[in-house]
Amino acid sequence: MDFLNLWKDASLIFTDSGGLQEETTALGIACVTLRENTERPVTVDEGTNTVVGVDPAKIVAAADAVLAGRAKTGRRPQFWDGKAAERIVEALAAQLCRWD
Repeated sequence: MDFLNLWKDASLIFTDSGGLQEETTALGIACVTLRENTERPVTVDEGTNTVVGVDPAKIVAAADAVLAGRAKTGRRPQFWDGKAAERIVEALAAQLCRWD
């Protein structure tokens, strides 16, 4: 929670952390990832994450775009609604009922 409180109201986050890429997407915060790739492509395809690598010009350009109001508009991916446990229980219950 302490870490979340550090950036929950941020306009822009720079990171190389996959976890932070997911959290910024969930919260709708612009994220610039300072790596050449990501193991969380949904954060780029649907979320607020932009992977720019380590080229200073690309990093500055991405930051400038966000600060100028041209941030990538992403959305929270379909199943990122906090209801995964409910869906799992429903699926398990459906399977168990079939075995009766």
